[in-house]
Amino acid sequence: MARSRAIYEYTEAEDKSMRLGFLLIAAGLLSLLGLGCCWLRPALQERGSGGSANCTVLAVRQLGERFPCTFSCGAACRGTARYPCLQVLVRTSRSPAPALLHEDERQLRTNPKCSYIPPCARDDQENAENVTYKQKYWKEKVGSQPFTCYFNQHLRPDDVMLKRTHDETVLLHCFLWPLVTFLVGVLIVVLTICAKSLAVRAEAIKKKKHL
Repeated sequence: MARSRAIYEYTEAEDKSMRLGFLLIAAGLLSLLGLGCCWLRPALQERGSGGSANCTVLAVRQLGERFPCTFSCGAACRGTARYPCLQVLVRTSRSPAPALLHEDERQLRTNPKCSYIPPCARDDQENAENVTYKQKYWKEKVGSQPFTCYFNQHLRPDDVMLKRTHDETVLLHCFLWPLVTFLVGVLIVVLTICAKSLAVRAEAIKKKKHL
């Protein structure tokens, strides 16, 4: 009875390991499919509809117009503040015409008229100071130094972006974590099968010795 009970407990633990392994394998495959649809496809579309170029700053200016932004002051507290519009005009290697620079695709969609949206603060003066700091950065630190920028022909072909929304890091994470989950699941299943095989052989050798 004691021996059969031990074997039963071992088999139950083995089954749990196998179920965990198959669960991780399924989770890895489903994550890969989900992230592929949500992230990989837009990233490939973005890369297919655009490209990179060398940009040089032509002018940095603040417009008189101010735009609203929403700040959070607690779990159920939100308010509206305003920030000045900063425009960074650049010359690109693909066209002699001036182009408006944006932080990324999200910023371009949120406010296509400006180059920068500061973190929204309750105080309009603080928002203005953040924009002024960014203006000095482009004027004094970047100046006439060339840098890489990106364009999207489908979104706004005459504007450029400082960085892609879906960069190499996003593509890496789309594959890395589902792949790690899948491989861990496979490893658990393989180790469980190997452990079971060794246990069966050891039991067989023990029975032969008793005989």
